[in-house]
Amino acid sequence: QVPLVESGGGLVQAGDSLRLSCAASGRSFGSHAMAWFRQAPGKEREFVAAISWSGEMTYYADSVKGRFTISRDNGKNSVYLQLNSLKPDDTAVYYCAAGQYMGDSWSRYEFWGQGTQVTVSS
Repeated sequence: QVPLVESGGGLVQAGDSLRLSCAASGRSFGSHAMAWFRQAPGKEREFVAAISWSGEMTYYADSVKGRFTISRDNGKNSVYLQLNSLKPDDTAVYYCAAGQYMGDSWSRYEFWGQGTQVTVSS
């Protein structure tokens, strides 16, 4: 599988912002839908946001709508997640994923990154 590598996670305070990046190598993901998922300790993997191969369509979980923004740069073979107005409940490992079709189910995505930790303090 082509590796997806996330970066940009860290420790921030509530109300702060963070920008996550996901870079792919080995092949182009320009024809793939891309998505972000997150998983907190003791919880199942949760859908965050997705973007179509062209970038014209985006979809967000209700919990992050209006606060997070997903974008992509096919020329750089990368996808990004801008996290604003962060809350402690956003604390999780954030994963980048790629798949043939856009959706909110993690089982439908074929390629995954190793994850990057986002921690939001009160």
